[in-house]
Amino acid sequence: MTSGLTAGRHHRGEGNNEDALVRELYEEHAAPLLRFVLQLVAGDRQRAEDIVQETLLRGWRNAHRLGAQGQVSLRPWLVTVARRIAIDEHRSQSARPAEAYGVDLENVSEPDESDHVLRRMTVTDALRTLSQPHQEMLLETYFKGRTVAEAAEALGLPLGTAKSRVYYALRALRSALEKRGVTG
Repeated sequence: MTSGLTAGRHHRGEGNNEDALVRELYEEHAAPLLRFVLQLVAGDRQRAEDIVQETLLRGWRNAHRLGAQGQVSLRPWLVTVARRIAIDEHRSQSARPAEAYGVDLENVSEPDESDHVLRRMTVTDALRTLSQPHQEMLLETYFKGRTVAEAAEALGLPLGTAKSRVYYALRALRSALEKRGVTG
């Protein structure tokens, strides 16, 4: 299915066409968006479903405009919208002080750092641009905490190859992060 092209043929106000468009958006994009958003909200299914619903609603509202731009698929646009909704929601929750009825204020911890979600999404997005061997090597060494020698053994690689992959994976990751505005 190509929602962007179909969406370009529908205009709001045409009842049956609107129903078909909503069904098409949901059938084609809901499941992949839900998987993506679940990562953004640390597995909170209710929040993820709410974000996907809002994203698809915005897709439906803007489908005529996006279809007119000749987009073959709405998914890249929908992913961007979902990411922005998640960030906005996180910032909104972080900006409001937590309610503390009946709680000793001395025992209340500081709220999470508001940029944590954004950093996590940026790093995840940058990691996805790396080759599979580089992703595997960084997963083993940085996320699983293994030494390069342990990672080489786990992946069945010679030690020299593992060292080389770590070096080039970090270089590629640094470059991908710089393209996303992260400097270090």
